[in-house]
Amino acid sequence: MLFHFLIILGCALLCVGLRSFPNFVAQKLATLGILATSFLTGWLLTGHWTVGLFCALSWLLLPWLEILTRVRRVTLPVEKNLRRKSPPRADVFPALGELTEEVELQQFESLEDCGWDSEDSQQFFRLFYKAEDRTQAAVCMVEQDGLAFCYLSLSSRASDGKIWTTWDYPFTYSLKLVPEWKMNLVQAGKSFEELYESHRAFLQSNGVTPGSLLVLDPGEISSEIQKDLRTQVEHNVEVGVLVQTASGEVRYSWRGLFFIWTQFLRDLLRPW
Repeated sequence: MLFHFLIILGCALLCVGLRSFPNFVAQKLATLGILATSFLTGWLLTGHWTVGLFCALSWLLLPWLEILTRVRRVTLPVEKNLRRKSPPRADVFPALGELTEEVELQQFESLEDCGWDSEDSQQFFRLFYKAEDRTQAAVCMVEQDGLAFCYLSLSSRASDGKIWTTWDYPFTYSLKLVPEWKMNLVQAGKSFEELYESHRAFLQSNGVTPGSLLVLDPGEISSEIQKDLRTQVEHNVEVGVLVQTASGEVRYSWRGLFFIWTQFLRDLLRPW
């Protein structure tokens, strides 16, 4: 019994150690290690592997606590009105200046700071545009329930209506993407230069030439983003992930709640 306890303790300490590293791969291994530790706890302490399997799988059902207690009650506006917004404080988003320099080093022109605030989250965008490549870029930060994360994105709009986007968003997306939105997900932690190279390779591999991209009016980019967000919400209402409330807002349907849960599982199993 003591030997079994030491094995469990060793696995638990390994998870804690991996969790302490500011590395996405280490964080992912730590998450999988928690499942393994739970399995070993149930198996080694009872002698039944089925108990261990139940202990491990119970973590996969844990997100339903938040889904049923918080996400189910969240309402979203159909129209997310972007407005000019002051950048977050340096202690909240210390990497903003460095990321801005990275983007500007690739010859992108800084346009404006904008965003929106909702009941449970705040989002900030610093927008850029490179006329030569007909490509927009953004440094983004999301604050939600006391947690904050940032990501980078690059988008090129084609004349056929498709939007080609490369980003390093660190989680699986909580809404279904519109068919016209073609996504290239890059591992978090890459530099903007690496993200930019990946975006150009993404366009080339799909036969998207510079001549097929729209020339954007820098002053209208925030308005285009706002339209994209509205289209995204409308698409999810159409496919049943969201439903409209009597007050004109939207919330997740039961189908949408299951969709969020499957997105959590995808994020858990994603190799990075």
